[in-house]
Amino acid sequence: MLFRLRVSLPDRPGSLARITQTLGSSGADVLQMTVLERNTGRAVDEFTVSWPGERPVERLTEGLGGIQGVRVEGCWSTGEVPGAAPELDVLGQVARDPGRAVATLVDAVPGLFHADWAVATRGTKSRAVVHASWQAPSSPRLPLVSPLRPLALALDDAPTTFAAAAPIGLSWLTLFVVRADGPAFHRTELERLGRLVDVVQGVLGTRTAPRPAKAPQPG
Repeated sequence: MLFRLRVSLPDRPGSLARITQTLGSSGADVLQMTVLERNTGRAVDEFTVSWPGERPVERLTEGLGGIQGVRVEGCWSTGEVPGAAPELDVLGQVARDPGRAVATLVDAVPGLFHADWAVATRGTKSRAVVHASWQAPSSPRLPLVSPLRPLALALDDAPTTFAAAAPIGLSWLTLFVVRADGPAFHRTELERLGRLVDVVQGVLGTRTAPRPAKAPQPG
């Protein structure tokens, strides 16, 4: 099984080596490491690891808790294979069928961002669901926000539930991506989400923009 680990650690020599050694000693095979941020003496890294399915997943993280200054911010299963480019697959689907661009985006982003569900809504004072992923609740409770750029949200009625919201073009559509059990969306994830939505919007623009009217012929 593949798991993604988000770890906060001291940004000093030896810290990363201790984490990878600890993961290896527990039986995990580290497949990929991504640096999310480095700031004020600390770093936030994400690890994609292969873990034996018959072993309790708690053992994957318990050793990290014993390393001084290390904090596990999240651990969740993932189907993403390191080195794959799932965004390109989504953009290819959008390009092939621009009429379903919003539905394709909503269906894809939970898997791309290791979230539980997503919806696209229309409106600013009320929320009309335009499309929902298959795991979305029938009547999702969402904040009345209309972001100008992707932003991270914590849902008030569920302290461990986090969301990212992003505008889709200029049509008052908002994309919500929700994790039911954390972690919160990191700024690098928000930047990635923004780039994805921008490219989808660009594909829509080239495929759906009205053709200019022909100039009247003299005579």
